[in-house]
Amino acid sequence: MGHEEELLESLKTAIVEIDADRAKDITQQIIAAGIDPRRAITFSIKEAAEIVGQRFDCGEMFLAELVMVGDLLDEVSGIVEKHLPADQVVKKRVIVIATVQGDVHSVGKNLVAVVLRSAGFEVHDMGVDVASATIIQKAKDVKADIIALSSLLTTTMPYQKEVIDDLASMGLRGQFKVILGGGPVTRDYAVKIGADGYGKDAFDAVDEAKKLLA
Repeated sequence: MGHEEELLESLKTAIVEIDADRAKDITQQIIAAGIDPRRAITFSIKEAAEIVGQRFDCGEMFLAELVMVGDLLDEVSGIVEKHLPADQVVKKRVIVIATVQGDVHSVGKNLVAVVLRSAGFEVHDMGVDVASATIIQKAKDVKADIIALSSLLTTTMPYQKEVIDDLASMGLRGQFKVILGGGPVTRDYAVKIGADGYGKDAFDAVDEAKKLLA
């Protein structure tokens, strides 16, 4: 294995092991060595995120660790992207996520937000019990690509539909993709109320988002 490959492999390992200082130091070494920054993104960063996702899915990694990895991925990516030519910097796709009005459950929504960030999305988490108008205004402000709506109570599921209906009445329905999730929510329900996608769990939501924006 050559020096370039060793550095890229070491960066991937440092990210997976959540060794922030070592990861940032190796990233700087990669830049100083003149290695194409795109290789760090496509090899070290992307593969590290995939490994972490698999470990979390298998129960080998906990939510707190996943949050730390997401933060570290943002830091390392920021360092690398500073050294990319302007025309090669890939703009992150933007997602606004919220638990809908009347529902104060946050754990599932928080997990989806973390996994989306780890997958490279720019995520604006609005929290819980958020009204339709507030969600839509935020999506407009940040020029979101996707609005992700969580509901853990059957009694609050109609507020997911309210967001979709409000977007339509405002002439904005075609501007944002809408993904639904939450314990009682099903794909059939998502289709019935006119959503664009559905995620049964955090990783399914990421796959759905990628498909919608492909």
